[in-house]
Amino acid sequence: MVNPGRRRLLKISAASMAAAYLGNALARDRGGSDDARSLDDLYREAQAEGGRLVVYAGGDLPTAQVATENAFRQRFPKVEIRIVTDLSKYHDSRIDLQLARGTLECDVAHLQTLHNFERWKNEGALLRYKPIGWDAVFPDFKDHDGYYVGVTVLAFSNYVNTNLIPESQAPLDAVDYLDPRLKGQLALVYPQDDDAVLFQFDRIVRAHGWDYMDQLMTQDVEWRRGTIPTRIYVAEGHKAATFNVSGPLVPPSGATGKFLLPLKDSFLSWPQTGAIFKKAKHKAAARLYLSWLLDKQRIESSPFQWSVRRDVAPPPGWQPLSHYDTDPNAFGRFMKDRARLERLRFQFEHLIGPVVGPNPAGVQGLYVA
Repeated sequence: MVNPGRRRLLKISAASMAAAYLGNALARDRGGSDDARSLDDLYREAQAEGGRLVVYAGGDLPTAQVATENAFRQRFPKVEIRIVTDLSKYHDSRIDLQLARGTLECDVAHLQTLHNFERWKNEGALLRYKPIGWDAVFPDFKDHDGYYVGVTVLAFSNYVNTNLIPESQAPLDAVDYLDPRLKGQLALVYPQDDDAVLFQFDRIVRAHGWDYMDQLMTQDVEWRRGTIPTRIYVAEGHKAATFNVSGPLVPPSGATGKFLLPLKDSFLSWPQTGAIFKKAKHKAAARLYLSWLLDKQRIESSPFQWSVRRDVAPPPGWQPLSHYDTDPNAFGRFMKDRARLERLRFQFEHLIGPVVGPNPAGVQGLYVA
């Protein structure tokens, strides 16, 4: 039996912990940085809050965030995490409808649809928060007021099955994909279905004119939904090459596919951006998650492409992003002109035909966690 004095001490300790948590939360809600704190500090606060977290992540494969989910769960086993991956455009509409109904499900989201973060900020929907590692993030990859931040750099370029095409003969620039020897060997993602792919096709048409599309359509291209599924499709040998997917800069041992940059063309890169919502039910856990995503040690232990942090070197054999012909801010500017994007979608649909196939992420419904 716990004696009265001991019971009173436990109550005081619990009350003190809760008060400290609330005080720290209020300070960070006013935009203060968490750089003076540790992940373990945030972990304790997440547990005091209840130990749950719901994340909406942009992606086009149901298992795209399984490794992230498992790594977070291993590091913070007392926080129950659920990451739902879906196309960013579907998560956007899901979030907007939930906000309109006052029933927001997710606590934090990291998405490709960069234009919406500024809109959500202006609408007062985002929580002001500067996670651990904030000062190390490139200035152009974060909101100067502290409402959203890039969590990783993604790039789309060539991906080639080197069992089918030797790397020395791989198509690297847009015009290379018009080579008659590649007829029937290409898998590409519908540009009208993915804004990042639309950006790529817009750049190509600006450089080579709409005649390029006429020539590309003679190549017997297989048009598909989803960039990760298309990368896997090429890696499995169903087709030989694509140019609108991401891929690891350093392929794993024995990989049949390889991510290759253009020789002359520029390529697409952007900071996949994350934010916490003001109406999040689990703000402390969301702060922990966002800080963990930016943690230097975590990034260095599992590199994919480039980091949003200035103090993290690229994977071996690669140069910093600034060394290459890419503008990581161009996609964000492109995304803001929604009227032009809408026109482009229908123009490409006239040439390619309507999008065919189910949602590659397999997510349906308004509430998905």
